[in-house]
Amino acid sequence: MSRDPAQSEPSLPLFAPDAAADDEAAAAALVEGAKLPSYIRDHRKRLRERFLQGGAQAMPDYELLELLLFRAIPRQDVKPLARQLIEVFGDLASVVSAPQGRLLQVPGVGEAVIVELKLAEAMATRLARAKVLNRRVISSWDALLDYCHTTMAHRETEHFRVLFLDRKNCLIADEDQGRGTVDHVPVYPREVLRRALELNASALILVHNHPTGDPSPSQADIAMTEQIRLAAEALSITLHDHLIIGKEREASFRTLGLI
Repeated sequence: MSRDPAQSEPSLPLFAPDAAADDEAAAAALVEGAKLPSYIRDHRKRLRERFLQGGAQAMPDYELLELLLFRAIPRQDVKPLARQLIEVFGDLASVVSAPQGRLLQVPGVGEAVIVELKLAEAMATRLARAKVLNRRVISSWDALLDYCHTTMAHRETEHFRVLFLDRKNCLIADEDQGRGTVDHVPVYPREVLRRALELNASALILVHNHPTGDPSPSQADIAMTEQIRLAAEALSITLHDHLIIGKEREASFRTLGLI
């Protein structure tokens, strides 16, 4: 009867302790030439080769997450942790964008893991933002939607942000104007317009998310949008649209005939 390869190796904890002292010891051990158990080393090599050959499309979420976790937990099998994180949060995007407090509730997650996940989130956001900053929004609408989904689709509470545009409809600023609960975020039209005047913006696009996943606008969303539209109009500032971002799709007030 053949043995499980994992059972032939020295007993290891399921998840490595993730304290700073252990990170330093792990890094020192690697520098000194300490080797991973062969079954972990071979598995990591196969994952890296598959990613280089086939890209992200060739790998499920939990394997991409494993690749992220290799540096955070250098001496352990991270597959169980990757699978658990996907099980808890649902998908890779939700893991990467999850609040630190909730991530820390998952056994095996510590500071090093948080850093890797939040670094991935920050890079994804900046890459998406670079595709729309200082470009004509109307001609790069798909890139704008990608950016909004990247930054907001997987948030667990409502966030409200405003995209400020110049006379050529180029994005000059993108600012988070408020954060709220799972189904409400306070919005202050006066503050939105004050900031538009400070930036000398000529147009606005409002964006907020619905953590429930359904981007359908509520009556409160419609009323708030109309308040901002009227106030902006009085200042010769155009409200181009209000986008509500759900998990899989978005709703556009202009497309719905609400602006």
